[in-house]
Amino acid sequence: MANIHSQKKRILRAERERLENRRYTSKIRTYFHRLETAVAGGDDKVIESEHRTLVQTIDKAVKRGALHRNNGARKKSRAARIRRGAAE
Repeated sequence: MANIHSQKKRILRAERERLENRRYTSKIRTYFHRLETAVAGGDDKVIESEHRTLVQTIDKAVKRGALHRNNGARKKSRAARIRRGAAE
């Protein structure tokens, strides 16, 4: 553990930020599972809703810095591929 007061504060802040980033990444994984389940079910309205929610969450995570821009773009592309798979 650090001895310097500012370093102690920095450690606590880093932990809070790490947990917030984990919340975003966990939520994105959950929405991917929900999208895949919706595609398997075949209901177009649910698929559209889940895809929209997933993309919004990815954009928020990128904006907050929880994900890198390219990582976000790759996930959005993957989501679009999953959604397109429902149309076929």
